[in-house]
Amino acid sequence: MNQAQFAKHLRQNMTDAEKRLWFHLRAYRLNGKRFRRQQPLGPYIVDFVHFGSRVIVEADGGQHNDSLSDEKRDAWLNSQGFQVLRFWNHEILKQVEVVLSVVYDVLERRGEVVGKGVVGVGS
Repeated sequence: MNQAQFAKHLRQNMTDAEKRLWFHLRAYRLNGKRFRRQQPLGPYIVDFVHFGSRVIVEADGGQHNDSLSDEKRDAWLNSQGFQVLRFWNHEILKQVEVVLSVVYDVLERRGEVVGKGVVGVGS
């Protein structure tokens, strides 16, 4: 299965936490911000990405606890100018408003900085 097919498979088989978060991020629902889900980026597929602010949102289950592969992945994504926000599935399911508030605050900060040309590759 190639990367595009795998991303499609992931979109069709989202976890409950991903579905809940996507409900709030899709269709410009987070104050007009446009997200894409299960988006290939380089060698990886990220859960949700806002390209304008270069922010990635990940919904993580227990398999991500102290994951060295996630550290490597995040380092590569950071080197490409993205900021990665990771939330545990239980946080999304039980406190989605708090999660959305954090995401929105980071988007606003990054949007201002990226828009002024201050953030570059490796930020």
